[in-house]
Amino acid sequence: MSNSLRRLSIGLPVYNGEKFIRESIDCILNQTFQDFELIISDNASTDNTEEICREYAAKDNRIRYYRNATNIGCARNFNRAFELSTGEYFKWVAYDDLHAPDFIQKCIEILDQDPTVVLCHSHTYYIDEQGKFIQTYDIKFKTDSSKPQERFQELLTKHYCYQIYGVIRADAIRKSPYIIGCGAADAIFLLRIALLGRFYEIPEYLFFARSHPQQSMSMFLPNYLLANSNNQKELLSVLPDFYGYAVWFDTANAGKIIFPHWRILGEVLLSIWKSPLNWQEKLSCLLGMPKRLQGTEYLLFKDLQLAAQILWKNRQNFYQRFSVLSGG
Repeated sequence: MSNSLRRLSIGLPVYNGEKFIRESIDCILNQTFQDFELIISDNASTDNTEEICREYAAKDNRIRYYRNATNIGCARNFNRAFELSTGEYFKWVAYDDLHAPDFIQKCIEILDQDPTVVLCHSHTYYIDEQGKFIQTYDIKFKTDSSKPQERFQELLTKHYCYQIYGVIRADAIRKSPYIIGCGAADAIFLLRIALLGRFYEIPEYLFFARSHPQQSMSMFLPNYLLANSNNQKELLSVLPDFYGYAVWFDTANAGKIIFPHWRILGEVLLSIWKSPLNWQEKLSCLLGMPKRLQGTEYLLFKDLQLAAQILWKNRQNFYQRFSVLSGG
């Protein structure tokens, strides 16, 4: 069977994933659902990721390996994996996470049965570097509501966006602007998908999110919290470095004045404006935002402070270079 006829496309964006990627690929290949293509988009890895992926691609014609000439940032690499896909359904896979053997099968059964569901995922629990159980992820959402404004408001709550690793209707992704290059890009993507249809969460622990020092969350959260990461409520009470996330999602943001929290707010509002909702539903989304975002207003002011710091630093660097060139 040719890749163009596969029902499911699986996108695996990766950068320097040699430590866990074999286990992740094996987990996909051992799924009970086998009618898929696996697209690996390597973001210019500098370790042995390329060698490992080419080894797998040579053994299984369902696997296609692509390598970017340079690191294009997380968002563009995720999007590239989707753009290379052909399936009716699509799923992103992280190089370090694992799935139960029947995860995909059960997700596709739900999507096949109910056309109002655009994304299907499952309960989640955390595993450590050795794959051993740490704890369950206990944050649940009412994203199965028939009302899009309720799904939207649910996803405004701070969370870890694990739903993005569910199985999604490819047509729904094409109707959204994909993953954008800003902080909270995954959360904004989920907001936009939720405005198109319901999410379904399988009431079984079939997705295993790996917790380790190299993951993105570890890079942008305070070290004292990560040392006690078993406390989910405490972790969620502290916002990560969204400037750092914006650079991680899009490397072109590095060193720029980007107002990350203003950008996030703007993208949330744009999500409502460009959605297919009627004006009453859009108004309901807007009216629900203040309550959900209460307590985060100071972050907009924080952006202004950060912009001032960058401007001051750039000004100092300019005068230092000018002084050297002028012999001063």
